[in-house]
Amino acid sequence: MKIRENVPIAKLTTMRLGGAARFVCEIEQESDLPEAYAFAEEKGLPVYVLGGGSNIVGRDAGFNGVILVNHLLGMDKGEEKDGKIQMWAASGEALDDFVRYSTKYGWSGMEALSAIPGTVGAAPVQNVGAYGQEIADTLVSVEAFDTKTKEFVSLPKDQLDMGYRRSIFNHGENVGRYFITKVTVELARTQLEPPFYNSLQKYIDERGIDEFTPENIRKAVHAVRDGKLPNPEYIASAGSFFKNVYLDEAETKRVEALGVPVWDGGKVPSGWLLENAGLKGKTIHGMRVWDNASLVLVNESATGYSDLAAAREEIIKAVQDKYGLTLEQEPMELGE
Repeated sequence: MKIRENVPIAKLTTMRLGGAARFVCEIEQESDLPEAYAFAEEKGLPVYVLGGGSNIVGRDAGFNGVILVNHLLGMDKGEEKDGKIQMWAASGEALDDFVRYSTKYGWSGMEALSAIPGTVGAAPVQNVGAYGQEIADTLVSVEAFDTKTKEFVSLPKDQLDMGYRRSIFNHGENVGRYFITKVTVELARTQLEPPFYNSLQKYIDERGIDEFTPENIRKAVHAVRDGKLPNPEYIASAGSFFKNVYLDEAETKRVEALGVPVWDGGKVPSGWLLENAGLKGKTIHGMRVWDNASLVLVNESATGYSDLAAAREEIIKAVQDKYGLTLEQEPMELGE
């Protein structure tokens, strides 16, 4: 296990902000985990688990603790049975690689999650989703190192309390208890059917695509996302920055009277709110509301977390003033 000292969080995260972490441990095999947590316990320091760093915002003060960077690799599939199959991937694999692996064999259930940055292990933490699919739709179980019992355990989906961008891994008393090592999903020999989300449907219609195989949907989703979203390898961003807003019936009627679109389940697309509040393309305290996808903030010239925080508050206030709705940040934060 490799241990480094005083590593800037900005170099570990795609938003490229944040001060130094006291220690960084590279986790390359499961046997590194008991040693890494013992190291942190010996130093009396907290632990933070990091994958690709694409849904994390680093704070200026840094992190006086131990960051475990997940490099666990491997994936495989079981036997097909009754038109279904189980596949697993180690938590350090890129989620997009796992999706590619599943669609290569014609299995449906994750194809709409194509091109989402981040690792497999991060997917159940926030129950990542796109274009009508969520990882919870196919998730069977996760395997993890339990820091409380110091044992490796298997957790079935029904124990994970999964909801919109949430699970036991980021809400409640067990936050930080588990280091996810492997994710198992169950996929089916089926395919998605139209109508699809607007941008995806438009792409399909314009190209006359009439076979909605998992591979075709994956290619279409990739093309749509590549055309709208900044590549975090080249443009500093944490991906979608604000969660969609969910309303009750009374609030739905109020905002619909203002012309706000409300989708099934009372969901309001936050990107629409940002764009129609006049924020699209604006640079605020060095943070730019992305021109092609208003839900995304990119770090154009911000020099610290304080710039991001100031921009966030101005954006939230603009939407609140116009629509009476409060946006909530999606990326988690790391640091003091």
